Amino acid sequence: MTERSFLILVINPGSTSTKVSLFSNEKLVFERSLFHDAPELLRYPHVNDQMPFRAGVILDMLKAEGVAPEDIDVFVGRGGSAYSQPGGVTVIDERLYEDTVKAVGGSEHPAKLGVMLAREFAVRFHKQAYTLDPTNTDEYCELARLTGIRGLYRVSHSHVLNQKAVARFHAASMGKRYEDCNFIVAHIDGGITVSAHEKGRMIDGNMGADGEGAFTPTRIGSVPILQLLDYIEAHSTDEVRLMCARSGGFVSLFGTADSDAIHAKVEAGDPKAVLVWQTMIYQIAKMIGEMAAVLCGKVDGILLTGGLMRFDDIRAGLEKRCGFIAPVSVYPGEMEQEALALPVLAVLRGEAEAAVYSGKPVWDGFEGMDL
Repeated sequence: MTERSFLILVINPGSTSTKVSLFSNEKLVFERSLFHDAPELLRYPHVNDQMPFRAGVILDMLKAEGVAPEDIDVFVGRGGSAYSQPGGVTVIDERLYEDTVKAVGGSEHPAKLGVMLAREFAVRFHKQAYTLDPTNTDEYCELARLTGIRGLYRVSHSHVLNQKAVARFHAASMGKRYEDCNFIVAHIDGGITVSAHEKGRMIDGNMGADGEGAFTPTRIGSVPILQLLDYIEAHSTDEVRLMCARSGGFVSLFGTADSDAIHAKVEAGDPKAVLVWQTMIYQIAKMIGEMAAVLCGKVDGILLTGGLMRFDDIRAGLEKRCGFIAPVSVYPGEMEQEALALPVLAVLRGEAEAAVYSGKPVWDGFEGMDL
């Protein structure tokens, strides 16, 4: 019997790009990364407003590739912004779509557009839609949640999909299972997240899309609270919200999120660019140190991934400061496209089941405690 061939379109929106891949079963037919500079995206007041623009870019690209969207069997979108979810494949239904649009989980990460675009195309062309390991996948330990403000908790907003894909790949390269290893994984690109992975669970990390951690090409990172309050008084809450995810970091300091342009200045010896670039590396190193403490120093490897790892000086800087913790390995770019496609293919073949979004957060407070 001839095996059925499924055409799977993977849609992966990031803070400065939309990455699109077409798979025919396991085979990658093509992959395109469509760059959007921050000033272009800032024409849209809200992340949701980017939907028609990004949908048009994708449809134009498919037309250029000679692919009719009607022939695609399933649309798979990177996700986030709904209530926290367990890991694994999830059906994108109306409830998940609406909660993603409303960002009920509290994060406005551009990854949410993956769910929205996949659902839009699935409805328009009468097909199926799925998501997998969204940015709000929650496996945090209890100690990672509490803050010094009653009723205010830390939640998981991270590059879960790529971090887990890289961790699984690296564990396999060591002849081990992800569930038997402890890793610190840093996704370094338009957004930067660093997480502690303990025996197959991401137990802590920074809330990158919420302005926590190192500053990035588009995000402000951690800022002293009292100074930030003074800044808000002179500006606005909306402006600072925008800077947390889209107009901070390089955009605020240079007017662009184009890391290649900034790095060219670094290579030319521009003092401002060198200072900003090295400060970003320094701040990432501090985050790695924090996660080493979370894992009690029992770290099998520090894994560096994401688009900015095309710049070797980031690896060198982090290895210099953090190499004493554990061996450093680099996986430039990301493994997200295949990680999105193959588990969905297993669902289509009947080898696995997809979960249905519950509409409730994975974790909802400390039971029996007035916190």
